[in-house]
Amino acid sequence: VMLMKDSSLANFGHPAHGADGESVGHTLTHRILAWLARVTYVRAKLIIVGCLALVLVAAYGISLIKINDNPVKWFTKSHPIRVADRVLNRHFGGTYEAYLVVDPQAAEKRPGADAAWRRQLKQELQEKLAAAPPPVVAEFTRLWASLAGEKLSHRRFLIRLNHALENFQDQAADDDAYDAWSGLAGVVANQLAKTEIFKQPEVLHYLEKLQAVMRSQALVGKSNSVVQVVKKVYQELVSGKPSDYRIPESEKAVAQCLISFQNSHKPDDLWHLVTPDYQRANIWVQLHSGDNQDMEEVVEVVKKFVRDNPPPVPLRFRWAGLTYINVVWQDKMVAGMLRSLAGSFGIVLIMMIVLFRSLAWGVIAMVPLSLTIALIYGIIGLIGKDYDMPVAVLSSLTLGMAVDFAIHFLERTRMAFAECGSWQEAEQVMFEQPARAIARNIIVIAVGFTPLLLAPLMPYKTVGVFLASIMMISGMATIIILPAILTLGQKFLFRRVKVNPGVEKKLS
Repeated sequence: VMLMKDSSLANFGHPAHGADGESVGHTLTHRILAWLARVTYVRAKLIIVGCLALVLVAAYGISLIKINDNPVKWFTKSHPIRVADRVLNRHFGGTYEAYLVVDPQAAEKRPGADAAWRRQLKQELQEKLAAAPPPVVAEFTRLWASLAGEKLSHRRFLIRLNHALENFQDQAADDDAYDAWSGLAGVVANQLAKTEIFKQPEVLHYLEKLQAVMRSQALVGKSNSVVQVVKKVYQELVSGKPSDYRIPESEKAVAQCLISFQNSHKPDDLWHLVTPDYQRANIWVQLHSGDNQDMEEVVEVVKKFVRDNPPPVPLRFRWAGLTYINVVWQDKMVAGMLRSLAGSFGIVLIMMIVLFRSLAWGVIAMVPLSLTIALIYGIIGLIGKDYDMPVAVLSSLTLGMAVDFAIHFLERTRMAFAECGSWQEAEQVMFEQPARAIARNIIVIAVGFTPLLLAPLMPYKTVGVFLASIMMISGMATIIILPAILTLGQKFLFRRVKVNPGVEKKLS
């Protein structure tokens, strides 16, 4: 401004007439603002009642909000990505993948289990040792004591013990010793095989039932696991008939099916579904929808099944995969945004109280902000718009933008009251230049965001609508609700506002 010529600023902002020759006092903007000045003073109680009614409607809308996100829905419905997504999910098992990882429950969560297995193993080995040569008995006793002194899991204990027994068997001095070591190794090998959880038919039958429950949901198009591998190989080994597409009844038969698969042209595909030690299995789930709510529904179905149908052995179920990651990310995002919004709201309130040096004026300054937040979220719930990532990120912008008009209006109100000496006269001043500036600001910024409505991405459209709505609601709340509040509380609110000496003398 200092660099501009004085002549260019002559009568700037104060033309006697508009461009069409019409007096400024008779422009549409002036007439609307003058009408609002009268209404907010005469109908203040009605405005406050209407505001409370809006809050109730907004509260109902907020109760309807669905927290959900799906990155594919960030594109418009006509976008090739959305079109391809609909077609693929209509014809195939599902393009959204999730993985249910199943493994034995940690030993510390099943106290005494390892100790019980070890006692049972020792009892079986002692029965074999009854007919063993004394040197074998002595050597085995030392081996057992050595391994028992180490802190090993049951499976690790069996692996170490089995390896040692095989070495003794290879180094046996005679046939009697060899037979003794061979018998002991056989007992340990049988026990070790039992730790290969996902070779046990009863465990596979349990996974089969779990997959059937998941597939019964319309959201799940397909699921695969080691169960399908075993059933298909068994069918081909027996007869190839559909009736033989089933899980074998014995653990040895299951093991034979898995060995046969490993002799196929893609043996490593098995390790996508189960680990080589058969201690961890992976159920591959394909969903028709990437909505987080749909993924959460599948998670709840699995939880309910496991709760109502305990597995034959203690198992732990954990989800993985991009579709589930989006669920976890959404929970973190929503919780984080809510905490940030609440914290920022509190900080802005404190700043308003400090700025106006008054608790009452600070709280009043938060009214347009609070109403804007309530109405924005209420509308989101009423129209069925999901609370997704773009909305969550934009929520924080509501605080800064919605409070600006209130600060400007209230600060100028106190200045006008100091110059006029009464709220009735100060209100007329406020609905001149200050209200006109706010109205123009609302229009300019709201219209400025409308080009985003033509964007191909839905988040851009959301930004355009969201920010334009923030400006409209916060601006209208400022020039309608704040004057009504000041009218009803003028005796209390203005009692500490100092009137200019000349005005005070005039009033007296």
